[in-house]
Amino acid sequence: MFRPKIPTMPMPTGLSTPPAVVEPTTVTPHVEIPPAVPTTPTPSRPTIQLTPGTVLALVGGGTAVVLVLGAVLVSLLLAVAVTGASVAVCAVVLRSLLVSDAKRR
Repeated sequence: MFRPKIPTMPMPTGLSTPPAVVEPTTVTPHVEIPPAVPTTPTPSRPTIQLTPGTVLALVGGGTAVVLVLGAVLVSLLLAVAVTGASVAVCAVVLRSLLVSDAKRR
C-alpha cells in the first residue's frame, strides 16, 4: 500500500527508423593567414571643443548639484537627529510616569 508504483515503459509500436550511419570525414590542415596590419580607428564623433563659456556653465552646474545634494543630505541627517531626540524624550517621560506610579502604590 505504501510502496510507490512505478509505471513500466511501454514498448514502441509501429515502424521505427534504424540508426543513422555516421561516416568519418577527412581532416584538412589549417592554413594560418598572417594577421592584418592594425589600422587606427577613425573617431565616429567629433571631439568636443570647450569654450570658456561652456567651462563656466559646467562648473556652475556642478556646484549647484553639489550644493543641492549637500542640502538634501544635511536635512535628512537633521530629520534623523530630531526624531531620535523626540524618541529619547518620550522614553524619559514614560519612564518617569512608570516610576512615579510604582512609588504611589
